[in-house]
Amino acid sequence: MEFIINKESLNQAIVDVSKAVSSKTPFPILTGIKMSVDENGVILIGSNSDIIIEKYIPLMRDGKQMIQVQSEGSVVVPAKFLSEIVKKMPDDLHIKVNHKNVVTIQSREIITNINGLNSEEYPNLPVFNGEGHIRMVGSKLFDTIKRTAFAASQNEMKPILTGVNMSFSPNKLVCAATNSHRLALCEQPIESNLQCSVVIPRFSLNELIKLSEFESSVIDLYITDNYFIVKSEATTLYSRLIEGAYPHIAGLIPKDGKTKIILNTNQFLQGIDRACLFANEWRNNNVHLSIEGEKLKISSNASEIGKIEETQAIISMDGLNELSISLDGRFLMDALKAISDEEIKISFGGTMKPILIEPVGNSAQLHLISPVRSY
Repeated sequence: MEFIINKESLNQAIVDVSKAVSSKTPFPILTGIKMSVDENGVILIGSNSDIIIEKYIPLMRDGKQMIQVQSEGSVVVPAKFLSEIVKKMPDDLHIKVNHKNVVTIQSREIITNINGLNSEEYPNLPVFNGEGHIRMVGSKLFDTIKRTAFAASQNEMKPILTGVNMSFSPNKLVCAATNSHRLALCEQPIESNLQCSVVIPRFSLNELIKLSEFESSVIDLYITDNYFIVKSEATTLYSRLIEGAYPHIAGLIPKDGKTKIILNTNQFLQGIDRACLFANEWRNNNVHLSIEGEKLKISSNASEIGKIEETQAIISMDGLNELSISLDGRFLMDALKAISDEEIKISFGGTMKPILIEPVGNSAQLHLISPVRSY
């Protein structure tokens, strides 16, 4: 195996596939990046067994030669050292591998040797066909992930809640995430004839949105019995699905509220941000909201530091004009940051019932947050 490759192309591919490589894996082969060369170009693969990222570098790109192949082959190279070596090289790289899997990387007069591993020991990629296929604009998928994934649980005690539930139905994608204390839901119109529901690990989706190539292009989604696959022209991400039944989301959303108010989104977010300065003493970062007439009071306190309190104007209100509730300030901020609309509607069902936050005039997005005790 021997080839010459453009340094920047190889470096970016290594950065991308390294997102799927973990140094904590019990399988030594997965601490490396599989590098394969054939007459069409170079393929790099990184994996931790739950997520796989594959990157293809063609011989030519935008009329410029990226690779000169002298002989074909494959090898697994330790990811950490490959990344650092390539990044620090000054120019294009001449890479060759001998029969003992020793990888020689040369750039100008700099020569480095790395002991590689036999590529035949590397796990095979999942097999998929055209079934369960959707083509969509990457930015739409990224938008739904960014508006929901943050609400998934980080507690492994309930694995199903560490994922995002994606439900595909004709011409619609619904994403939902919950940790049982909060819920984020977003609908996205898409062109689809698929009817299925899968749960994808939050970690996989967080790595997906770091791959900017997907967001700026048209992507293909494939759903198999075990994997969620996202593919663009040069990059493919495979994520193992989480098995199990996701909670029935529709039954969690309240149908009516005792009090409904409309607020300026950014102004409310800033107020919650200020209140969180004094909320850290509480296990749930308690921020207290109370409606007094036509004003909303936002407050928090820390016994040894002090108290912060402010009032904000309510744009409009329907229902009871006296109500108080304590909520987790972090959950409020996460929800508000995910809303780009200028105004929000908050529906209150009572002091110990969840609040519902929706953008005004946008029924495709909502957030549900449970109250916390204030003592």
